[in-house]
Amino acid sequence: MPALATTALLLAAGCSSPPSRPDSGATTGPRAEAAAATATERPLAVAAAPEDTATATARPGATGAQAQRSKLSVSSYDSRTRRAVISPDGGADTRSPSPSASPSPSASQSPGHTAVGDVIASAPAPGAPHGLLAEVTKVIGETAEGTEVQTEPARLNALLGDDTAKGSVPVAPAAFAVDELLPDVDVSWSKTGDVHVGPEGATVPLGSLRLDVRADLPTAQAGTASASTSTAASVSGFVQIAPRVDFRYGGEGAAAAPASAYLGVSGDWSSGWALTGRADASATPARIPFATLHADPVLQVGPVPVVVNLDLTCYLQVSGDGRITVDVEQQVKGDFTAGGTFGPAQGWTPVSSSDMTSTPVRTSVTTAGSVKAALGAEASVGLYGTVGVVADLAPYVRGEATGTVTGTDDRFEADGSWAVYGGVDLTGTLRLQLTIFGTPVFRRDIPLGALHREWPLAGSDTP
Repeated sequence: MPALATTALLLAAGCSSPPSRPDSGATTGPRAEAAAATATERPLAVAAAPEDTATATARPGATGAQAQRSKLSVSSYDSRTRRAVISPDGGADTRSPSPSASPSPSASQSPGHTAVGDVIASAPAPGAPHGLLAEVTKVIGETAEGTEVQTEPARLNALLGDDTAKGSVPVAPAAFAVDELLPDVDVSWSKTGDVHVGPEGATVPLGSLRLDVRADLPTAQAGTASASTSTAASVSGFVQIAPRVDFRYGGEGAAAAPASAYLGVSGDWSSGWALTGRADASATPARIPFATLHADPVLQVGPVPVVVNLDLTCYLQVSGDGRITVDVEQQVKGDFTAGGTFGPAQGWTPVSSSDMTSTPVRTSVTTAGSVKAALGAEASVGLYGTVGVVADLAPYVRGEATGTVTGTDDRFEADGSWAVYGGVDLTGTLRLQLTIFGTPVFRRDIPLGALHREWPLAGSDTP
């Protein structure tokens, strides 16, 4: 499934005034006010930031101050002491302060320097691998690398103010650092002008990341029927995903909180897997992570670099009663969305949806019992190193058989009915750290709720 490199650029179209004649004065009156309002209300563009994205700074205490791109950069950061060294990156600070702004007594008037009260948003930097969003609380002094400052955590609304922004930005597969947790894991991806294909030669659409895996599972426990002769259970298959980061900010609302906000992860998904043999009896599903992935994509929200932290853990999960033997192969395709949305009336509320369809390639069930296998991914998404949303997407296949088991030590049959089902579970949690938007503090984590869908694939009663 090709990943659509979509960027939501919600730019309001405004009508421009006719050019003034050389001898006319400055435009005044309602027309000027309307033009100013249009400029103020125009949403900020949201896009993938360039590799050399600039640091943004703002001084919220100054009247009319807005975030601006700056030639300041974070040379180093100590997360333990929250001290940073800010250096002029090749020149003077390019901010243009508002003429009506009153200079802070503690503000440094030297170009290329920062001052107490400045809020800084930086892409990943030395000591701040997940980006930095901080307010300067004290200027300590000059060093060979720049100005050393004491900082404290800041909020996004201090930079975005009354601006609005909305966008969905794909995460490049090459941006992920992949840690393979099992021996038989192959990673494949492709992007324009660059292709990485695993040993299996998988065909991967542009913008998608694919992981192929094979793992043996515990066999039937000693003492269960045909434990000594049962075929060892194994799962093999692939997960292919094209993740996108979804971001929205609705401007300032009441009590300094934004009028609205949203943070989430969505994407296109496809997977295919085969479950063969008899899994061990387990009332608790056995989860086997086979790969972890991490990326820190940077969104360019107007002048502000917003660093999103995205983690994925791909896993196999199997549960059963240790009696049923299955030979099932299926493919799943669809999409998913998981996140949290904020509104002043309802606060933070969960958003979750998934539209999956599956096709069985091969189905066979013998003996009476039940088994369920999932090939899923747990995703966490946050900002500047703080986790905001955790979502668990688990497409699965479930087999069951009922009846009387008859046969010999090496052959068992179920004289009854059998069925195989496909399904998907989507669960998760909103975390306290979403207050980074400047919204009121949570009292507790908020469950995303459970989305559960299941459909029949095959069975003795299936036409």
